[in-house]
Amino acid sequence: MMITIRPAGPADAAALMALIAELAAYQGEPEAAVGSEELLRLHLFGERPSAEVLVGLVNEAVAGFALFYPTFSVYLTRPCLCLADLYVRPDFRRAGLGRALLREVAAIAERRGVTRIEFTVLDTNAPAIAFYEACGASPTPGWTNWRLADGALPAVARGAAPAPMSGGGSTSGTTTVHPTAAENQPRN
Repeated sequence: MMITIRPAGPADAAALMALIAELAAYQGEPEAAVGSEELLRLHLFGERPSAEVLVGLVNEAVAGFALFYPTFSVYLTRPCLCLADLYVRPDFRRAGLGRALLREVAAIAERRGVTRIEFTVLDTNAPAIAFYEACGASPTPGWTNWRLADGALPAVARGAAPAPMSGGGSTSGTTTVHPTAAENQPRN
């Protein structure tokens, strides 16, 4: 079995969408995969890519992927990477493809001076937890992932009053927000 890891390109959009649908089904959310090849091409390979993707091939057939993007640690004041997803088709698991994908993401991180790679794992995904533990990763004690999405995201962006905060916090006052430097700069 020959394993190859390479950066994904626009021509991989159909294969990536198929893998994303498989991942969503594996995680018990088949209805969550509502994206399209066109959106993948735009957001991963367009003028301003949001993330990077590596594809893993076994004997020249796409069998997995790793999608990651840059983040930043304010405590370390250093760049980090977020591994958004690492998925290997069931027929190719335990053959070294997942480890090869993770190894290449780690090598990219080292070349870029990144201090850590962060990711989430479903609590119920025991095989993934065992895989990451075997690679030397560990959970971050005391932290819970949160998400601002659906109706809450546009409501917050418009300044709509959020639901009452537990603990009695105040939401009154005036705030002036200026666009970030990143929003004002073209991306290379």
